[in-house]
Amino acid sequence: MITDNKNYYQKSTTMLEKIKVQDAIGTVLAHDITEIKAHHEFKGRAFKKGHIVTNDDIPRLLDLGKENLFVLKITDDEVHENEAGERIARAIAGKGVYLSDEVKEGRVNLYAAYDGLLRIHSEALEELNLLDEVMCATRHNNFLVKKGEMLAGTRAIPLLIKRQTVEKVENLSLEYGKIVEVLPLKSVKAGLLITGSEVYHGRIKDAFEPIMREKIKNIGSEVIKVTFAPDDLTMIANGIKDLINAGAQLIITTGGMSVDPDDVTRKGITLAGAKITAYGASVLPGAMFLMAYLDAIPILGVPACGMYYKNTIFDLILPRVLAGEKIGKPEIAKLGHGGLCLNCPTCDFPHCGFGKGV
Repeated sequence: MITDNKNYYQKSTTMLEKIKVQDAIGTVLAHDITEIKAHHEFKGRAFKKGHIVTNDDIPRLLDLGKENLFVLKITDDEVHENEAGERIARAIAGKGVYLSDEVKEGRVNLYAAYDGLLRIHSEALEELNLLDEVMCATRHNNFLVKKGEMLAGTRAIPLLIKRQTVEKVENLSLEYGKIVEVLPLKSVKAGLLITGSEVYHGRIKDAFEPIMREKIKNIGSEVIKVTFAPDDLTMIANGIKDLINAGAQLIITTGGMSVDPDDVTRKGITLAGAKITAYGASVLPGAMFLMAYLDAIPILGVPACGMYYKNTIFDLILPRVLAGEKIGKPEIAKLGHGGLCLNCPTCDFPHCGFGKGV
């Protein structure tokens, strides 16, 4: 990182210049300098293009026979690629993100400081990539990431970058907020309400409970109570209230979400006092998904597809709920782009395109 080169800035435009090595302190090498040792001991790069010459470099350069150097002079309105890359990375990195230790050729990588949900400010990211001389590539928004995983990479493209460009990136973060951040997931106590008269009366064996328990456990939370209810409005409403009284901070209802007259789970949720923020989703599987809130407690209504498909809209929404996001119709509508699961013979979720349009 450049810190003390102001004495060597020039107000002219960037230029290639041949100068004596003793006068090169603070300038930027315009080419690699190779070192060769006798008897095949070593041949390789002693100094790489873009290196900023320091006082300590002078003796070694002279030992390599370099009395003159071809250098780039950094002007007042320019920044070296490594300083630019580090400034850009710090400008875009938010909470839950750390940077690579070393800046290489203007590139800095961003990593997850802990497990959580990756959030990318896509509008600000696009604004950054519309600027000349800089770039940033990220993973998909709303991606579940593990501690230490790479989230993004950014770099200055030329060796010397306009200072104004770096400042524009820094101003983007002031305008939009940080472009890359990781939200921690809350560990909650979940209540599971399984509806359906056929299950309640024991005519068929329930298949939802083990699936939901595993999904909740895998994301760091736990199911504290399971309640069964027939297709009865009052019993569904009472079941939700019982789960909340038992300490549930999240309610998941299963089944009874279609438009058939005897599918009354949705009405039972309303009867319990919850406010439905979205019913029907632009995701397959999961078109009959419901999102509601009873005061601050989220209620996720999972349709029957949750029993048959490995991944549904439930797997897209649950992490966002645990990250503290309020889910309504606008958030659900955006999932239409990328919301088609191909039900591949070998499932690669979450590393596939399902749910990755936004």
